[in-house]
Amino acid sequence: MRFPGRSAMFAFGVLASTVLPAMADPVTVKDVTGRDVEVNVPVKHVILGEGRQIYFLAALDKENPFQHVVGWRDDLAKADPESYAAYLAKYPGIAKLPTFGGMKDGTFDIEQAVSLKPDVILMNIDAKTATEEAGYIEKLAKAGIPLVYVDFRERPMENTEPSMRLMGKLMGKEQVAEDFITFRSDAIKQVTDVLEKANPKKPVVFVERAGGYSDDCCMSFGNENFGKMVELAGGINMARKIIPGTFGTVNPEQIIASNPDQVIVTGGMWEAYVPGGDWVGVGYGADLAEAHRKLDKLTKRPAFTGVKAVRNGDVHGIWHQFYNSPYQFVAIQQIAKWLHPDLFADLDPDATFRALYARFLPLDYKPGYFVSLKGE
Repeated sequence: MRFPGRSAMFAFGVLASTVLPAMADPVTVKDVTGRDVEVNVPVKHVILGEGRQIYFLAALDKENPFQHVVGWRDDLAKADPESYAAYLAKYPGIAKLPTFGGMKDGTFDIEQAVSLKPDVILMNIDAKTATEEAGYIEKLAKAGIPLVYVDFRERPMENTEPSMRLMGKLMGKEQVAEDFITFRSDAIKQVTDVLEKANPKKPVVFVERAGGYSDDCCMSFGNENFGKMVELAGGINMARKIIPGTFGTVNPEQIIASNPDQVIVTGGMWEAYVPGGDWVGVGYGADLAEAHRKLDKLTKRPAFTGVKAVRNGDVHGIWHQFYNSPYQFVAIQQIAKWLHPDLFADLDPDATFRALYARFLPLDYKPGYFVSLKGE
């Protein structure tokens, strides 16, 4: 038998390297809980523990963020139907993606997950307790499937950057992740640098979480999420000392007694959850006239009787999903513009969001994320 010469073998090696796909390499990554997890990267198959995780996956893959998704939780179509419809129109194949229930409500189907042979499962940090109590990590490990935690909700101002870097590492999009982080940081500095120099008086702000979603009043935020965004935007979060964690509830009497200067209500198109509800329908391409009507209706509730913000028209609606995505910097800019209109007269949050879409996201931008009663 005649063996090929060294030059022939070299030529074969070059050919193979150009034809065969690059093999994934095992790498140990640290998730946002501090766990060291071994994952073969770049991952080729991923399960999204929450459908809204597409917000950050899309920012890393402008061409086709779904190309490696083999399953996802079924929340996006209900929580953000406009964005889901836009993604569905561009990527119709997502209608056939297997869907899952949640870890927290015990409806996650681990056998289905294993059958899809993912390289990794992404889980939000707020599902950590339920995940551990059910022993999912150990069960998945027996099938050779790692689980990593990300966080854009519990401590987004602390965990967004490490979560994006982690995802960049997993998806082989490390430079894109760094570019996004820089874009985000620069947008926030457009607010914080001005405030540091001007040192304006800070208005008291009440942020109502998902106002009108139920008849109860009122959910809000402690010293994180929208509460932290308010402070970065130059305000005092009314509920900071009332709510010890990220999320909680304040009594109507506390709102009246605090007499906030500004009220911000988070909202979305939640027809699937609360048909015909009083929620403020802001979001991708939203009908702002209808959102304005609903926002005004919410001010008539007893919790806002005689409140300064209502008297002065300083009541605003903002897209709820800023609380659960890496796009919080747009919300910070808009809140700053509401709280300090003279300082930020030239700041254009809508243009910032439009630039984000143009540079990082696969969809065409549609406004509709903010509404206000001020001056109307």
